[in-house]
This record gives sequence, structure tokens and C-alpha cells, in this order.
Amino acid sequence: MRLSIASGVATGAVAIALYPLFQGGAWFWSSLGVILVVAGIGVLAGHYTLPGWLAPPAQVLGVWIYLTAVFAGDEAWARVVPTWDSVARLDRLLTTGFADIQRFAAPVPDSTGIVLLTCGGVGLIAVLVDLLAARLRRAALTGLPLLALFVVPAAVIAEPISWPAFIIGALGYLGVLVADGRERVSHWGRAVLVRRASSFTVTRPAPSDSGALRLSGKRIGFAAIVLAVLLPALLPTMEPNPLFGFGVGNGRGGGNSISIPNPMVNLRGQLSLPANSTVLTYKASDSTPRYLRMYSLDIFDGEQWTMSEPRGRPEDRTSDAPMPPPPGQGASVPVTPATLTITVSDQVRRLSFLPLPYPASKVTVAGDWRPDRDTLMVFSTRNTAGGLTYQAVTAEPEPTADRLKTAAPPATAIRERYLTLPESLPDAIRQLALQETERGASPYEQAIQLQEFFTESGGFTYSLATQGHNGPALTDFLIRNRTGYCEQFAASMAVLARVLGIPSRVAIGYTGGSVTSEGWQVRTHDSHAWPELYFEGTGWLRFEPTPAGGAGQGSATVPSYTRPEVAPDTPDEPSAAPSSDPTGSDSPAGPANDRRDEILDRESGGVFAPVDEGMPLAAKIGIGVAIALLVALIPALIRWQLRVRRGRSYSRRAGDPARRDPAAPDPGGTASPAEVKAGIREVRRDPAAGAGIREVRRNPAVTAAWAELDDALCDYGMSRQASESPRALAGRLAEQYVFEPEAAAALARIAAAVERTLYARTPGEIGTLREDMRSVRRALAATATRGRRIRAVLLPPSTLLRMRALGGRVLDGFDRLENIRLRRPARKGA
Repeated sequence: MRLSIASGVATGAVAIALYPLFQGGAWFWSSLGVILVVAGIGVLAGHYTLPGWLAPPAQVLGVWIYLTAVFAGDEAWARVVPTWDSVARLDRLLTTGFADIQRFAAPVPDSTGIVLLTCGGVGLIAVLVDLLAARLRRAALTGLPLLALFVVPAAVIAEPISWPAFIIGALGYLGVLVADGRERVSHWGRAVLVRRASSFTVTRPAPSDSGALRLSGKRIGFAAIVLAVLLPALLPTMEPNPLFGFGVGNGRGGGNSISIPNPMVNLRGQLSLPANSTVLTYKASDSTPRYLRMYSLDIFDGEQWTMSEPRGRPEDRTSDAPMPPPPGQGASVPVTPATLTITVSDQVRRLSFLPLPYPASKVTVAGDWRPDRDTLMVFSTRNTAGGLTYQAVTAEPEPTADRLKTAAPPATAIRERYLTLPESLPDAIRQLALQETERGASPYEQAIQLQEFFTESGGFTYSLATQGHNGPALTDFLIRNRTGYCEQFAASMAVLARVLGIPSRVAIGYTGGSVTSEGWQVRTHDSHAWPELYFEGTGWLRFEPTPAGGAGQGSATVPSYTRPEVAPDTPDEPSAAPSSDPTGSDSPAGPANDRRDEILDRESGGVFAPVDEGMPLAAKIGIGVAIALLVALIPALIRWQLRVRRGRSYSRRAGDPARRDPAAPDPGGTASPAEVKAGIREVRRDPAAGAGIREVRRNPAVTAAWAELDDALCDYGMSRQASESPRALAGRLAEQYVFEPEAAAALARIAAAVERTLYARTPGEIGTLREDMRSVRRALAATATRGRRIRAVLLPPSTLLRMRALGGRVLDGFDRLENIRLRRPARKGA
């Protein structure tokens, strides 16, 4: 029974680590219920000694009945017994739950389907843990199913699991091991058959004293948990593997299908990775950096931006044909052609989409890569991009402001797909879009006003310490705190644009990166999200609502066509005579270094907004050192506080009657007023002995002085024998350590006060012991080495021994909890 209870507690403790995955707490209470069902069946199976093989099927049946009652009670018989209708209901909820998991990013809402999936998974883990621990008696193996549950949040969210969740989960697993150890240790010993003269007697040896063994095991377990939490903080951060987390599919190649990624899930993880690793490098024929897009998210359901399933036709393979024409882009729009040679790092894993400039007119790459005609995303179901080198030809539109202002309304197909908004979108967001733009302005002018709202007038702050882009997070960002990073900026501008009737979508990829001697280098911190808005005749155009430069996304740049003050037919960079630039052939620019300087100047500028850069590293280190010092000084602070409290006690006169009113009746009714005045607190008399046997509760002042002397001896490494009387101790210390006469006399007075309080019927008047204790402490410190004195102040052994004893009592408390047993009531009349 003990093992079944410990297994349930361990499963519940590990399940707490799932909390970052959910927005509410419904999943936890439902999971707690299924754990109680499994543990309860396990306890009953052990109590009634059912066969071990019968418990797991009974627990699975119990989980099924529980899920039926909670999630399909209306279709069940008596709301409990499963029926065909209840099974069909559970099947529909499971299907919906799987679909919701694919749609939402953590933290997910507490939808019924997701809660059912979570509850069922936790129930199956609880059954496995109970099977291994209580039925097969393989407690150590319970770590495998518990670890499977524990790694779910580690695999889904970018942030590490919090240390409280780790400690709780580790304690749960340790509890299973302790419970199993108690079961095994309690069965040590065997019956011994002893032959006597006239009969046989069965005796049993005395039970093994396993308390010390259990205590040592628990100390080892707790020490391991503490080291597992503290040691990583002292080690350098290591780069996660795989390096690149935007991958889709299983990365093994093969098959004719591709799983739909959710790029928003790992975007923040890429931006906050401690190691800013290289993802790719590229060379551009015009020495100009370009955004490289991978994903295009076109669906917003109020909770999540997701992408439609890309479709690649066989006839559109990049090896067989040029790219499809960009949707909506007319032949008369001016473009800037360029050729990019891109090399993806071989450390990138599971990347099935190519980072490309938009729009790409031709892609030369090895393997079976196909474009989606509507979005021009290039993907593969058989190949991955890691280690590839490929070439992309682009013709970026450079429209004039007049052209965009007079753009025709978008086509019906574009409006139907890229203007859809959920009915549940808060009215405050709709009103905000209208409030921040001019009525009667063209869609292009309204788009410019939206961009300026995010970068200039809206008071937004760039910070990575923000999560989510779902409905509540979107409202939070736009209406309340206005703090976020590119995910929130891009998603919010795309939503506001749709409110205004401007077709929009969200692109995920990389900014242009930083310039190097070989071209351009893109790192994980260059991961980025930005909105793309559609204008008939020009097509999809990039906008940049995220603050650029040092005030936000470091390498983000604002497109020239979104700056009304720039001459409409002036490109981003002036052209010059061709030169032999190493970053690409046919470079039209002047000296490469001058051009790179201009680009770097532009990247360090841009539109600025207040930025929350977080706490400086030096401040974090200082706070960490201060906390470590405070923790290390805890024993010293406890010792100081105890010494001050004792000093207040023995500073009073030891026989002070103010400690108790002599006229008040004694609780025992046996101590006289004279005895109370002398410090005797209680006198008990044994009627069987006839004579009075005195038990004295020590005088608080004398007790405090004696306890302080005892701790001082321990701190300075001086022994005190248990059988040594106070007078003998004082004499030995004075003689062994050659005390000065004043210190020896003070120690003798303290010893005499203790003996008089303990043994004299009326100790009489005892003066204050403050000066005596001070003199003795000085004498003891003078005999110790400098290292011993420093240790006595910073790490006093007397306090450390008390803390160790306290830990032992806490562990003993766990033992008492483990000894709780369910007993069958005794039958009457047996």
C-alpha cells in the first residue's frame, strides 16, 4: 500500500512540471483525480492481497470509467458506466484535442480535448509507475515513465523548467525509492528454528535498527537534489542541440507528406538562446542585406497565427522550372534584381523550408524542393536544408508612394483569405485600429500610420521578457503593457491591418544579419517576425513595426517605401560603378568597405523606441554573489541571534523573583514561595518512595549562561565530557588552557551558579553573569587559532550541529507519515 501511495504522489509531483503548457488549472485538477483513482485501486489491491497481475487492468478500467464520468457523463449509463455513445464522445474529444495541440502554442487554453489528452496521459503514466513500483518491485525503473512526463514541457517550451518544479518532481521520485527501501528493510531477518529439550520453538531475531540506514539514504537523496539545482548555476551555459528549432517533420526524409510547423513556438527560444550561433551565411550580388523568409502565417483564429498547409506541385520543382510569379505583382512595378548564394550551417537540423528573399524568381538547389504558389514558400518532404548551398534570384519590388496610394482594391480571393478575423476579437482592438489611423486615408497611408504607431507614437517597449501572441496576450500587448518583441509587434500589426481592410499575413524568418569579410552572416538572434501587407498591382510588401537597431531587434531595417519623407524613386542605397566586390559577382556598388559602412550606419539607426534591456550582467552577478553570501552566513546569523537572546537572559540577576510572582499559586501545588524565589520551578514527589524527589526546572538565566558556555566550547573545538561536573569542567579548562586569574574566577562563578541551581534546595541570590560570560569567551577565543576563531564566527559548529539535528527530525517526520497504515477493523465476536 505504501508503494501505491508513493507512486501516486510521485506522478502528481512530476505532473506539476506541466503547468507552463496551460493557461488555466482545469488540467491539473482533472489529472489529480485520475491519479487518485489509480492510487486508490492500487491501495485496495494491496490491502486485499489481490494477484499482482490484476491491479494494472483494474487501474486502466478505473481510468476509463473516470474519463467517461468527467468528459462524457451525459452519454454514459448512470453517468459512470461507459456506453458506445460515451466512447464516440471521447473519440471526438481526442481528435479535437490532437488538432488543438497542432494549432496552439504553449501556453494552450484549457479546451476539453486538450484536458482529456492530458488527463489520459497522466493516468497511463500513473498506471505504469504503480506497476513498476508496487507490482514488479522495480522502483528505480519508475524514473523512466516519470521522465517521459517530465520532458514534455522541456521539449515544447523554450524556457527551462523552473527549479521548484524540478525539486518537487525529484522529491516525488525520491519518495518512491524511500518507500521501496522501507519495504525491503522492514523484511530483513528470518524465522529461526531452535531445538530444545522437549519442544521446538520458533523465535525471531530482534528487528534490525534500520533508522540510521534510512536517514543516511534520505540525506544522500536530498543532497543530490540540492546539488542538481545549484551546480548548473555554477557551470557555463552549454548550447542546446539541435541548434535550430524551427524544423518540421522528423528530419529523416522520405514520405510524401510534411507536418505543419508552428514557427511562433520556437521564435522566442531562438532570440533568447545564450549562444548566438551561426545559422547561415550568404553573398549578395549587390552587397545589400535582405530579409530571408521561411514561413508565411495566414490564419488568425483569435488565439493563434498559423499557416495553411503548403502545396507543392510536381511540375513546380525548383530543378525543373522557375518560381511561380509573385501574387499580385504587376509587370510595371519597378524591381531591384539580385542574386544570393546561401549556405546553411550543417548544424541545422530538421529544417524542411528554405530561407529565401521574397519574392524569389528562381531557386537552384539540390534535391526535391517545391514552392507553394500562393505564398512562394519553398519546402521539401524528402530533403532538409542543413549543410546545403543554393542560389536564389530575387526581384524585390520598389514601388513609389503614389503607386501604393492609388492601388486598386484587392481581388476577391485575396480578401476572403487574408481579411478573415474571428468574431470574438475584442472591440477594444477594433477601436484601436480606427483610432490610430486617419479616416479617409488610403490603405497604404493607414499602413504607414500603423507602423509609426508601433515604432514612435504608441509608447511600445521592446523586451524578450514577454510570452504569447494569442487572444489575451494580444490584448495585453496592445491595450495594457505595450511590451513585447517581434512576435507581438508583427502579429498585432497584421491584426490591426485586417481590421482596416488591408490584407495581411505574418512572415517568419531572419533579418539580413551582420556584414563580414565574406558577405553576410545570419545568427540565431537574427530570428524575426514581420507583417506582410498586400497592395494590388504590387503584391506583398514587408513592413517593420518592431523597433530597430540598439533599441530593439538589432539587425531589423525599415523598407524605403514605408518612409514617406524619402523621395519615391530613391532606392535604399545609391548605385555606383561596378567593382570587384568579394561578396558577389557583378557588384554594381563602389568600394565594398564604404558600402558596408553605410549599411552598418543604417542598421544602427532606424526608428527607435524605449527598450527594456533587462538587468545588466554585472548586476546579476552581484545579486547572485550577495544571495550566495547571505545563504553562507545563515549559520552565523542564527548563532548571533541565539547569543543575543541568551545575553538578555543572563544579564538579569539569576535569582530575580520578577520571573514569577511568589504569591501566585504553583501549578503543581508543591513548590513553596521560597523555592520559587530561589529559581526552583517545580517539585514533584513520588508517593511510592515516601521521600521527596526533587526535579528542578533550571533557572532561565543560569540555563542560558550554561548553554552559551557549552556552545562556545563547541565552536572553539574544546571538548566537554558528559560525566564531567560543572566544577570539574571549570577546573580542567582553567588548568589546561592556563586562563588568567580573572577568567578562571569568572568560569568558577558560572560553574558554582549552575551547581547551586541544580542541586541546592535554596540557591540563594545569584548575581548577573554577563561580565563573567564575556570574560570566559575572551579567554576561550585567546586559546584558539585564528582559523578556528574565524570558523566560530562564520560557520559556528554548534549551529551546524543544530541544523543537522533539525534535518534529522524533518526526515523522521517523513518516517511517521510513511508508517501510516490502513487497518481492517477487528471483527466482533471472533
